[in-house]
Amino acid sequence: MLVPAQVRMARAAVGFSVRELAQRSGVADSTILRFETGKGDILTANLGKLQATLEAAGVVFVSADDAAGAGVRLKR
Repeated sequence: MLVPAQVRMARAAVGFSVRELAQRSGVADSTILRFETGKGDILTANLGKLQATLEAAGVVFVSADDAAGAGVRLKR
């Protein structure tokens, strides 16, 4: 499951504002802001929409492991 910091990092990596991610994903910008700032939960369906939108833009989500925390990288 994605964590808020991953969504922030992913947006930055592809140059999306919150508003642009909202428009592309169909998830309200207020929902994205609440999730990214840790001020609220997000429905699994909405998180899936964000993930799919960011992956389509070239983001690869990296899970946390014993060596490092969760993160993102870009496809080649």
